Amino acid sequence: MKIAVAGKGGVGKTLIAGTLSRLFAKDGYKVLAIDNDSAMNLSYTLGIDEKIKAKIVPISEMKKMIEERTTVQGAGPGVYNINPRVSDIPDKYKVSGPDGLQLLVLGGIEEPATGCLCPENALIRTLLHNLLVKRDEIIVVDFEAGLEHLGRGTAKGIDVMLVVAEPSQKSLDLCHKIIDLSKKLGVINIYLIANKIIEESQIDIINDRIDDWNVPLYHSIPYDPVIGKADLEGTSPLDYEPDSDAVQSLVSLFSKLKQLKVELFDL
Repeated sequence: MKIAVAGKGGVGKTLIAGTLSRLFAKDGYKVLAIDNDSAMNLSYTLGIDEKIKAKIVPISEMKKMIEERTTVQGAGPGVYNINPRVSDIPDKYKVSGPDGLQLLVLGGIEEPATGCLCPENALIRTLLHNLLVKRDEIIVVDFEAGLEHLGRGTAKGIDVMLVVAEPSQKSLDLCHKIIDLSKKLGVINIYLIANKIIEESQIDIINDRIDDWNVPLYHSIPYDPVIGKADLEGTSPLDYEPDSDAVQSLVSLFSKLKQLKVELFDL
């Protein structure tokens, strides 16, 4: 199952992507977590060892490798291969994390003002397509805010799109745009996740707002100060305080997704 986590910056995408990755791995699944956010903080939520974390170089910053993969021999400047060889990259550059999971840090995709597709972007897009369409494992992608860079070829590999909102109009506005784009790109299973919920009335307001979206409010996660404390310590919330309200809510979300996997693939 390929799970994508998207939403506005700061809504808790990385918390959800990282904790779900750990929970699937703890349950015995082969898991590859993908950090496609320019903030590149997924390693903290996963609980990657500090020594390993310090050595991680995002794929988007591997200039020599990107040049080797995208250069067209004999072509002039500005000409490069938009479908570079990438199948060996995940296993070559992934790093190991807790519970047997693996992490691959792609880095963010920058959208140039000219609309052109630079070699770095071409390689990352091709790599995302390869990861989502051709890999046979649980893959959880922590996407950049928004999905403007997501192409149809990549989107068709997404089995479940989790769109994360916090209780604010700006967050919900972006979620609506992400959901519309995901539908246009052919993603079928799209679910809204509400994070940082303080009181039940916020759920009611969100449900009213999404009434005509044709996308359910699949799960809600309470605001939990423990998450901020874990972040300040640079520790995975799952390791910092596994019985906290937010982590236990994420455990419940994991159970739902595990059942959804059975319904989608295992029946």
